[in-house]
Amino acid sequence: MTSNRKTIALNRRARFDYALEDFFEAGIVLTGSEVKSLRNGRANIQDAHASHDGGEIFLRNANIEPWKSAGAFNHEPTRPRKLLLKEREIRKLVGALERKGYTLVPVSMYFNQRGLVKVEIALGKGKTKVDKRHTQKDRDWQRDKSRIIKSYNR
Repeated sequence: MTSNRKTIALNRRARFDYALEDFFEAGIVLTGSEVKSLRNGRANIQDAHASHDGGEIFLRNANIEPWKSAGAFNHEPTRPRKLLLKEREIRKLVGALERKGYTLVPVSMYFNQRGLVKVEIALGKGKTKVDKRHTQKDRDWQRDKSRIIKSYNR
């Protein structure tokens, strides 16, 4: 994670619902009105996922709100958007998706230091209810532990 990036949207449920393994940074093909809307922070990737189609990876169900001033040249909010990855990365992702239980989950969308929109996607495997309870238990213990240490140091 680079500190020189302006976050547009986060998928906070991704780490709770999936065991994330490999992370990739991908460019995304956008129209002008989509970029304008993203500069105003008008995006939601909570329900989004990535899939492969014809040797390319597409981001689906990512909601980028229409830009008010675009008029007739506006975009469809949830259209599939092509992700720009290297051929080697696409082959690796497609091979992993063919295995049972793996999916591509967008973790965050941001502007990099050059001002380009990037999407961080991760290869993840869905968690079971037991795994989710264990994650919640660990999170609660970390929070309680930090409170105990903080009160002890006073």
